[in-house]
Amino acid sequence: MTTEALRMIDFAPEDIPLDQFDISQRELWAEDKKWDYLKRLRHEAPVHYCQDSEFGPYWSVTRFADIMEVEGNWKVFSSEPAITIIEPEEDFPLPMFIAMDPPKHDEQRKTVQGSVAPANLKKMEATIRERTEMVLDGLPIGEEFNWVDRVSIELTTMMLATLFDFPFEQRRKLTRWSDVATGGPETGVVETEEQRREELIECLTFFTELWQQRAESGEGNDFISMLANSEATKDMSPQEYLGNLILLIVGGNDTTRNSMTGGVLALNENPGEYAKLRNNPSVIPSMVSEIIRWQTPLAHMRRIATQDYELAGQKIKAGDKVIMWYVSGNRDESAIDRANEFVIDRPQVRHHLSFGFGLHRCMGNRLAELQLRILWEEIQKRYHKIEVVGDPERVPSNFVHGFTELRVVLHSH
Repeated sequence: MTTEALRMIDFAPEDIPLDQFDISQRELWAEDKKWDYLKRLRHEAPVHYCQDSEFGPYWSVTRFADIMEVEGNWKVFSSEPAITIIEPEEDFPLPMFIAMDPPKHDEQRKTVQGSVAPANLKKMEATIRERTEMVLDGLPIGEEFNWVDRVSIELTTMMLATLFDFPFEQRRKLTRWSDVATGGPETGVVETEEQRREELIECLTFFTELWQQRAESGEGNDFISMLANSEATKDMSPQEYLGNLILLIVGGNDTTRNSMTGGVLALNENPGEYAKLRNNPSVIPSMVSEIIRWQTPLAHMRRIATQDYELAGQKIKAGDKVIMWYVSGNRDESAIDRANEFVIDRPQVRHHLSFGFGLHRCMGNRLAELQLRILWEEIQKRYHKIEVVGDPERVPSNFVHGFTELRVVLHSH
């Protein structure tokens, strides 16, 4: 990045020449200031080239229809070697099936997707509800606490421990590894890149022991048993195992965690919608989809063009990095009516990009919806209101779109 680079946040969106726009700048995300800049891109440069950023040059795709076009064409827009704007480290590669193209992607995904198939979810529902009740029943009424830590992290980590059949009392290791995987020194999660690698190797070592145990027993429905006993994955290299572990940990963790928090915040910011929920709990399944759209827990995905391609009149060249800003597509008024309003009973509520589209569409989408639906059913049985009592603290990332803190007070019926 040049020293002259303009700090976007210091200027109004309309005062910055489009050729100097760099929507990837972290401050925009940490301070939740990106919305008007994204809006200007959607209206004036929906496929936009940024020449110079911390992450090198890249294209931004900000409209719903254009994102769908990129997602739907994996031959031109490859997911290899990585799916975030940051360049993968050459000496520490982490192959994972979300960052592969067919046929290898399809074989590896098929190995684990049975764990979150509808038949399995039916079996999990009672467990999820039981744990949700347990977590909520342990919360104080009328006194302030951090919802992110006490509820969102706790519930998603319990779920993750179940999916991996991970030692339950050590489950917070999963939370830590998820945070380390998605955040380098610049986010404050670790102090150095070396520390990050050491912790990820620790993750691999722990899971390698579990792998060996499960390979010997030869059965089980959890993710590790499936990876250890399937033809497509049982001979993976350690780096590939670590890559896929990170994919499953982050995919099953950060995303649902941030929707669990984002929903509480959105209802507080939109009291009319909170009243709708109180008056009609049957709106919960629809509200869950709206929360997932509104939050967009992963702000972007990246592709690399394998050949020259024209998108919305712009000429993308082979080798160019293309960023699909889901968070912008989900606020695109040309594709979603009243896209910038939170409406829990909107028609076509599942018409959003938060789970991606096409062959990489989120494998755990139904599980996420199930967890959120149960959480809100149990919240509504217990509390008149979850009151937000402080400004949220956000993850300083342009990828994980979420929270580290949301102070709340519970009010019972």
